[in-house]
Amino acid sequence: MTVPSLVLQATPPITTGMVVVFAIILVALVLFVLEPVPIDIIAIGLIVSLVVFEPWTRITPADGLSGFSSTATITVLAMFVLSEGIRRTGVVKLIGDRIVGVTGDSPRKQLAAIVGLSGGSAGFINNTPVVAIMIPMATDIARRTGTSPSKLLMPLSFASMMGGMLTLIGTSTNILASDVSARLLDRPFSMFEFTALGFIVLVVGSVYLLVVAPYLIPERIKAEEELTEEFAMTEYLTEVVVRGDSPLVGRTVEEALAELDMDLDIVQVIRHGEPFIEPLARKEIQERDVLMVRTGRDVLIRMLARPGLDLLPTTMHDEDLETGGEEASRQLAEVVITPDASIVGATLDEINFGDRYDATVLAIRRGGAIRRERMGQRPLRGGDTLLLQATEDTVTRLDRRREFVVVEALTRTEYRTRKLPIAIGIVAAVVAVAALDVYPIVISALAGIVAMVATGCVRPSEVYDAVDWNVIFLLAGVIPLGIALEETGGAALIAALVVESAELFAPIVVLGIFYLVTALLTNVISNNASVVLMIPVAVDAAAQIDANAFAFVLAVTFAASTAFMTPVGYQTNLMVYAPGGYTFADFIRVGAPLQLLLAVVTTLGIAFFWGL
Repeated sequence: MTVPSLVLQATPPITTGMVVVFAIILVALVLFVLEPVPIDIIAIGLIVSLVVFEPWTRITPADGLSGFSSTATITVLAMFVLSEGIRRTGVVKLIGDRIVGVTGDSPRKQLAAIVGLSGGSAGFINNTPVVAIMIPMATDIARRTGTSPSKLLMPLSFASMMGGMLTLIGTSTNILASDVSARLLDRPFSMFEFTALGFIVLVVGSVYLLVVAPYLIPERIKAEEELTEEFAMTEYLTEVVVRGDSPLVGRTVEEALAELDMDLDIVQVIRHGEPFIEPLARKEIQERDVLMVRTGRDVLIRMLARPGLDLLPTTMHDEDLETGGEEASRQLAEVVITPDASIVGATLDEINFGDRYDATVLAIRRGGAIRRERMGQRPLRGGDTLLLQATEDTVTRLDRRREFVVVEALTRTEYRTRKLPIAIGIVAAVVAVAALDVYPIVISALAGIVAMVATGCVRPSEVYDAVDWNVIFLLAGVIPLGIALEETGGAALIAALVVESAELFAPIVVLGIFYLVTALLTNVISNNASVVLMIPVAVDAAAQIDANAFAFVLAVTFAASTAFMTPVGYQTNLMVYAPGGYTFADFIRVGAPLQLLLAVVTTLGIAFFWGL
């Protein structure tokens, strides 16, 4: 085969401006990976840094703030509200409930239904709320039919990512990439610009998830386990009887914990068969009270060495722990903290979680690890799963908040099913107006917000809560970073170096290299940051080898939305990380082959549909 000759340009000289911008990018990448502070704060720091170093970055205050007024940022904000309108009507759950009746106890049918539903829905609803809605549904299906949730949740996340590539509005990454493409090439994406290729990617990826993935995904959580067994609580929840000669009699729970000075928690006080739960701090301990204690065996032995305490031979109140007792109306609930939750980075003690949410935290699961000791001092992370004991009202309130995903509980959100046709009609109208080019997508999406509120699909008080502000600030921060990379010539320099290293390859191979580099970058930092950094480089590289620059833009866009190899590469991966009990290596084992498969499919598809 004859390799096409490359139209090479001289490598541009390295300037001080390039060095400054590269240094800012390097610091930003490290901060995005380590996340010592929330990503929205990092994004604000980016804006400040770029403007402060204006003589070298060429970013004026107006340029630095341009991300907030960008059509991409405003469109993404509007899509969050539209997705919330769809979520509130329960359309995905309604379809899911009907699917359960069809799939029965067949694991293969269940997996196919979940992959099909999540992939298909994500093309028209932002894929993050799709996964948030479907995690409880998938978990319910798994438990009712004796299937491990681990077998369903990772495919759910992967399918939603691939489904997001069906339309322009499937992910925030697509909208941002369209904005960058419009600025650099004067060619934004149409609503169904890459639907054909997106469908091929979804089909190929779904076949992989149905045929290959089941053999690679381990059963990290065993089928049909009760929550107390799943979190291994039976080894750590013990009942202790307080005798009359105990020094704890007459003291409050808070004073008793200070007196014991051990690594333990009192999660219940049971008196005459009636359980008392949080808040317990001021509850006075009496003779014959039964204390349900959460601790390790070594600490328990030290505790029983204290006078006036006896260990019950068996736990008498397992049923009370599961239901909370009839009067207390307590229940166990498994709740996931979403990556953008306001409590991320704080500890349970700092936010006074028990009183704030009227719930007792019994255990924390982070990936495959379960934490039961010193939980109050551990900073919470996005994706952490909390085993809670709470009232039905508390669980319902948590289920209504975007900061939490209630994976398993007796209650569920009451959806506005009567508004379902209206919400679907509004989203369909937004898509149609943008697709027919009557108005830009940003205008039709903003009109959709007005319609959602006017029709009662979304209440005014819910509009601001519906928006993932971390993403909005991230977009606002990385957009000027991309401008700086282009203005200082940094993008041209990286492109020249890539082209020189690949000068013996055909353009289609260089295209594939850009896909893989972007995919690897996205697996460790934000997908939106990857798009902003890589698209200018890809456009310059295409110009240097006389290739179709739009094809390179699409390669970067597809790669940035398919980060399968790490739980931190994409929000939806992090959301299923703890509920599935996965390890970091599980994502590499399952995601790496899929990443390579789609690299080939996407590269060939772009060459076929758009040419090089």
